[in-house]
Amino acid sequence: MLVLGIETSCDETAAAVVTDAEIPAARIRASVVLSQIADHAPYEGVVPEVAARAHLAQIDGIVRRALDEAKIGFVDLDAVAATGGPGLIGGVIVGVMTAKAIAAVRDIPFIAVNHLEGHALTERLTGTLEFPFLLLLVSGGHCQLLIVEGVGKYMRLGTTVDDAMGEAFDKTAKLLGLGFPGGPAVERAAKGGDASRFALPRPMIGRPDCHFSFSGLKTAVRRHVETLGGLPLHGDEARDLAAGFQAAVADAALDRTKRAVEMFRARHNGETHLVIAGGVAANSVLRARLGDLATTQNFTLHTPPPALCTDNAAMIAWAGLERLRLGLTDTLDFKPRPRWPLDPDAAPAIGAGVKA
Repeated sequence: MLVLGIETSCDETAAAVVTDAEIPAARIRASVVLSQIADHAPYEGVVPEVAARAHLAQIDGIVRRALDEAKIGFVDLDAVAATGGPGLIGGVIVGVMTAKAIAAVRDIPFIAVNHLEGHALTERLTGTLEFPFLLLLVSGGHCQLLIVEGVGKYMRLGTTVDDAMGEAFDKTAKLLGLGFPGGPAVERAAKGGDASRFALPRPMIGRPDCHFSFSGLKTAVRRHVETLGGLPLHGDEARDLAAGFQAAVADAALDRTKRAVEMFRARHNGETHLVIAGGVAANSVLRARLGDLATTQNFTLHTPPPALCTDNAAMIAWAGLERLRLGLTDTLDFKPRPRWPLDPDAAPAIGAGVKA
């Protein structure tokens, strides 16, 4: 089977073609990603209206490039999948309407993919991972721990009660004057920094649940910047604060994930697979720390290639293919969703601003 995937939920316009080849390395026939970093850099954050207009201007050309790279035409497709949410609604609409048009003209199945499910199933695209597994999903808008029991079968163990992990990285980068996007900027700045120089909190550590919180950590960084006299920082101040922030995030992630491992074992004793996915999963420090945790817990850590951690259409096409195998397709009256929880039955976390 050949499935075209379209991703437009935030600030990447992407299209990809995947196949259900037995060998994982042969599954991605094409993957094209056009970043909008230059468009949003002056604002030090993603502007929804700017993003939607850029998607609209670029999507046709990006789809054509993906088909050309795969050396196929629309006539060869078995289905088309697009991110149906969650995300910036203007961008999501662009991708969904493009996919619907292709499906209608070619009379092939249309599949609306939950963007988070795309991240959740990426390791199955690049490997042979079986269900169930424990997932730490960390991105710009989401921070969750989930038990993945199958396609469409998710049990959320924890989420953030305020900022997502990636959002905290972006805001901290702005506070430190490091530029956009914040995740890579903080990681670069933190190299060689003294993580112990500034006292920073480790939110939620030791709690019996698996929830996260990063707002207080971000506020602590801001107060240190103000104490130092504000921007621009001098000498190693930005580097040390970046290192301290990154260490605090890693400590919190480890504590929360260790608690999730205990809960996962209680439900699936004998299963030992931990996956980290989403844009922040590309952070090398977080990967290393989680690798150490996995070793001490006798788990195997699975980390998708960095290029498949950030938003891309290959993961959407693959999630679409997995759903197509099960007969899980959508009608053309599907409505794009700005919010779309993977586990709709999960109890809300304590606190305001919980990310779906």
